Amino acid sequence: MLQQLALQSSGAGIGVFLGLLIGLSLRKRKGKTEGLLGGSILLTASAAGGLALVVMMAVNYLANT
Repeated sequence: MLQQLALQSSGAGIGVFLGLLIGLSLRKRKGKTEGLLGGSILLTASAAGGLALVVMMAVNYLANT
């Protein structure tokens, strides 16, 4: 069941990760680094993508029960 939820929700997590990776890269080039976790674009994008995955898993779980 957990694997099925992760597969159903992976699109949202990947989309948020890639979107933030691109957006934060452009933002850091302009010199705006505030708001990054540990000053890292990759860490910040990974954390947001993981959070989006967990939220979508919860939504899918509640929708299927």
